Amino acid sequence: MLLLGNSEDYEEFNKGIWRDNPVFVQVLGMCPMLAVTNSAINAVAMGGATLFVLVGSSFLVSIFKNLIPKQIRISCFIIIIATFVTIADYTLLALVPAVHKELGAFIPLIVANCMILGRQEAFASKSTPRLAVMDALGMSTGFMIALLSLGSIREIFGTGTLFGVELFGPAWEPWVIMILPPGGFLTLGLILLFFNWMTQRKAMFLEQVAEAEVEGSSQ
Repeated sequence: MLLLGNSEDYEEFNKGIWRDNPVFVQVLGMCPMLAVTNSAINAVAMGGATLFVLVGSSFLVSIFKNLIPKQIRISCFIIIIATFVTIADYTLLALVPAVHKELGAFIPLIVANCMILGRQEAFASKSTPRLAVMDALGMSTGFMIALLSLGSIREIFGTGTLFGVELFGPAWEPWVIMILPPGGFLTLGLILLFFNWMTQRKAMFLEQVAEAEVEGSSQ
């Protein structure tokens, strides 16, 4: 939070984590969300790569927004995004080749992630570099939280491990379905259900507080 210089920075950062979470609220990036979250390590790697690409591309788009012709802005955005995706791809290949192999084609496919291109069009191209970075950090953090939540649950129940560390011992009978596509859809559905329930509970609580304040001021 030390990076958040004022309330506007905090608002732009915080909205991506809860209020406008790209997965739980906007339901974006579902392809990597379901495809690579069969383990927590893969989830963190994909989340980190997405964070790097989104923050870097948002910063550049915000800086050069007045120099990019409107007629070719989408093409320019994609070129900028593709540059950072290439850097992330080769960095993962050099540092963690096993994880890179697990993620496969889904790292290059970050270029087509509608969440990233959407943030360039809807926010970075219309904002200052500082706010664009805060927005990108918030959205990518929210995306990573969603990936890690799904990946951790699927790995724990599917293999009995978390980040490769055994949790239950040899007596544990893994739920193999959890690391298969049906397990991904089921887990995501349950997480979305829980998130919506929490959102409704929060809205009801705020409504009750507002009603209590109104009653208190009228007495």
